[in-house]
Amino acid sequence: MTTASELLAHFGIPESGDVAVRSPIDGAVIGHVAYDAPEEIGVKIAVAERAFQAWRAVPAPRRGELVRLFGEELRANKEKLGRLVTLEAGKILQEGLGEVQEMIDICDFAVGLSRQLYGLTIASERPGHRMMETWHPLGPVAIISAFNFPVAVWAWNAALALVCGDTVIWKPSEKTPLTALATQALFERAVKRFGDAPAGLSSVVLGLADAGKALAADVRIPLVSATGSTRMGRALGPVVAERFGRSLLELGGNNAMIVMPSADLELAVRAILFAAVGTAGQRCTSLRRLLVHADVYDKLVPRVKAAYGRVTIGDPLETGTLVGPLVDKAAFDGMEAALAGAKSAGGVVTGGGRALADQYPNAVYAHPAVVEMPSQTGVMIHETFAPILYVVKIGSLDEGLTLQNAVPQGLSSCIFTRDMQEAERFTSAAGSDCGIANVNIGPSGAEIGGAFGGEKETGGGRESGSDSWRAYMRRQTATVNYSNALPLAQGIKFDLD
Repeated sequence: MTTASELLAHFGIPESGDVAVRSPIDGAVIGHVAYDAPEEIGVKIAVAERAFQAWRAVPAPRRGELVRLFGEELRANKEKLGRLVTLEAGKILQEGLGEVQEMIDICDFAVGLSRQLYGLTIASERPGHRMMETWHPLGPVAIISAFNFPVAVWAWNAALALVCGDTVIWKPSEKTPLTALATQALFERAVKRFGDAPAGLSSVVLGLADAGKALAADVRIPLVSATGSTRMGRALGPVVAERFGRSLLELGGNNAMIVMPSADLELAVRAILFAAVGTAGQRCTSLRRLLVHADVYDKLVPRVKAAYGRVTIGDPLETGTLVGPLVDKAAFDGMEAALAGAKSAGGVVTGGGRALADQYPNAVYAHPAVVEMPSQTGVMIHETFAPILYVVKIGSLDEGLTLQNAVPQGLSSCIFTRDMQEAERFTSAAGSDCGIANVNIGPSGAEIGGAFGGEKETGGGRESGSDSWRAYMRRQTATVNYSNALPLAQGIKFDLD
């Protein structure tokens, strides 16, 4: 087994600073880092701004070549970086490896995109004129990421931003700085192979919330892409808006699954289990609410409870483990408080409580919990970042849709049904109000080919595939007069003779 110190040595990350980084697996210190002082953050922004002046003039396909080389570095180091993700974030090793694969996938996507940054040619009402829409690089982009996807979310943003001609400044979660430094080291290897990239295309800023706020407040950064809690978004969003900057916010999720009578229940159970307990319930797309039709409630819920009873909790580096630790004690305390609130509202709890406390006294493992609720109320409306699955009985699709949409968050959603009308209605304008709507697949595990993000308190941002590249560019409408006259739009006459 490769140790943390061996991994850090492989990536060339020195032991520096007095801030200890602890693994949620056992609470052990796996490294030390130093936080950036305010003046150091300012210097990194200035360097990124200078690099942008040069990078924006590089042809986009050439910019794509750098991202291609970075993808090669990720492929060569997938196992080591995935293992470091597990050590630092606590997700099971297969999920750590899968996260690095997402980085590789978005690099592939971005390389192709580098030859498709297209605008429109628009018919002009004026004779002898051509009107066109073009897209230009935007500037330095600040990326603020969360602990649960410590490297993939950065890559979703950075790969697109780089081919669009932007530079990137990354402020990772204070809980996962080592994976950020390792990723930066791999990027620098790609830059060295590329040969003529300006210095400062990508940099890492380490620190607490004040470091993120400093990036959000700086007028030299036209776009701030922030992933985290709704509380974080409420704090950062106004700071960016006050200076008329752009925000790309990926915030909370409170995702539901509707199960209808025609559903394949075995398929549903598998989807429920992964979506609800994967990453110990610490995904923004984790399944939080299960809305089950009365006709299949008594068939499905016992199967879900039985599946929960077979889940292996333990060291995420060990083969066979399905549920690793919560990131810290605060997460467990939040879970305990939510379960207490559910009980007071009439909920019946199966599971929950601390696990493996004797084996891991300095880490926090939890038994996933199923909570049968008499109605969707109180605690269910708020996202708890832990493996809690609330279950409510419904009598119709109408009721299921009403309950699903009756929360402040709007990230991901799904329905299990073999009825085509129900499936089509769920994905229609009158169906799910979320940014992601799935049929016969759970709410988590999004692919990079589709734009990722949600509505309402989820923030409205979109990352990754589709046309989300436009967020990292500025739109310009240009009109060229190739005639010898000067006709005005709307037929306006302005004759000086």
